[in-house]
Amino acid sequence: MEASLTLRPPRHRLDRRFITWRTLQAVLWSIGVLGTLGAIWGYAESARPYLGPVILAVAVTYAVNITVMPYARYRTHRWEATEDAVYALSGWLTREWKVVPISRIQSIDTEIGPLQRWLGLASITVTTASSEGKITIEGVDAKIAEETVDRLREVTAATPGDAT
Repeated sequence: MEASLTLRPPRHRLDRRFITWRTLQAVLWSIGVLGTLGAIWGYAESARPYLGPVILAVAVTYAVNITVMPYARYRTHRWEATEDAVYALSGWLTREWKVVPISRIQSIDTEIGPLQRWLGLASITVTTASSEGKITIEGVDAKIAEETVDRLREVTAATPGDAT
């Protein structure tokens, strides 16, 4: 069965709310990081000449992270769970394709953080015995994630193999 698995584009897109989730994450991180750097700049007068360029570079990085990254990831990321494998395509600068055969799956987890809960999203993590065999699919509708995880648990329980 595993020999027939091919690298192909996964069928499902992430939920459109993924863009809002990633944007909010980037905004909150930028407030924390730039706020801390700004406080240091305000209190440590001797560090101002050095911190000014750092703050500017970090602000530009976060501006790109807030305005470009969520849309680019949404357009790129895809996922699919079939009876044979879990497929994932991720990345916004570098694309990463992963295929995990059902017989290699050791655990299937769902994660729902506070922002995800508020937006009705979840993340699915499929883990194998290999250190490189982990797939995380972020930005899935919470109900679809629950159904997918339940279905994957049933399929993996019925699939012979030792998951190694």
